[in-house]
Amino acid sequence: MQIYRIDHVAQVTPDLDQQVALLEGLFGFRRVRSWDNPAEGVRGARLEIPGSRGQAWEVVAPAGDDSSLQTWLDEHKGRPGLHHVGAEVPDLEAVRAELEVRGIKPTDWAWGRWLEASLSPPEHGTGVLWRLRGPGSLDMCGDTAGPAAEPPEPPGPSGPDGPSLGVVALDHICQAFHDRDVLARWYRDLAGFVQVWRTADAEHPDMADLVLNIPGSTICWEVIMPRGEDSFIDRFLERGGPGAHHVTFEVADWDAALAACEHHDVPTFDDEEGVTDGAAWRHTFVHPKHTGGILVQLFWEERPGVWVRSDKVPPPWT
Repeated sequence: MQIYRIDHVAQVTPDLDQQVALLEGLFGFRRVRSWDNPAEGVRGARLEIPGSRGQAWEVVAPAGDDSSLQTWLDEHKGRPGLHHVGAEVPDLEAVRAELEVRGIKPTDWAWGRWLEASLSPPEHGTGVLWRLRGPGSLDMCGDTAGPAAEPPEPPGPSGPDGPSLGVVALDHICQAFHDRDVLARWYRDLAGFVQVWRTADAEHPDMADLVLNIPGSTICWEVIMPRGEDSFIDRFLERGGPGAHHVTFEVADWDAALAACEHHDVPTFDDEEGVTDGAAWRHTFVHPKHTGGILVQLFWEERPGVWVRSDKVPPPWT
């Protein structure tokens, strides 16, 4: 199967208006569309991510107690979080056949216009949920598949409620898994993901990671795995299985981003900085309770490519 474009990342929340206000204020996203779909039991909004042409952030909320999203929230003890990644494929029926051959039974959505499935190895649990649509199909808010007609506006110095983070791109989605090479091989064979970077096995005492390029997309996919006897990734996997761990955004100005966090009373943690090839970089994290249920990583780099090198290190399983 082939994924030729990541369309959006979607998070589920019990309070649509509150979450959209957070994304417009702190993150500086811009709402471009809202919808209310009683037939599917969904209310939602689509927001532009500054700098991410053709990729958006969607917020969905249950419309009624019998909504599948309400069931999702109930199963997660009412906690909001990342719901799915939306992507486009050239042939939806070919994707269905490929998934079924690999033991994955997709669910039809929107009268067959979408397929919903975890693309992780089925023997290892749910993983990350994906919604896949073919060219020319409609999404749940009535939007035809395809990139935005116009590039998003550059981030301004302030959002509706004070300064924003100054996000300039959605850089990658990170998934936790027990073995990075097992998952990387699976994604390569299933959808053509290509490894572009990896840490040495012993570089970190509690984790190892690699980064995969999704052909046709500017968004990458990171896989992190536990190392050592007391890894935070082991604890994450014990709580919820091999799902999405965090989402990473690039910001234009580090000091301005931290000032925006302070203005909105949003603390950061695990700050780190360094210099690579004479150029500075910094990163930090924002806890899910301040973002609507998703762990967010922010990074800044003085020169492109110094925060995470893009050197093509061959994987050991080629």
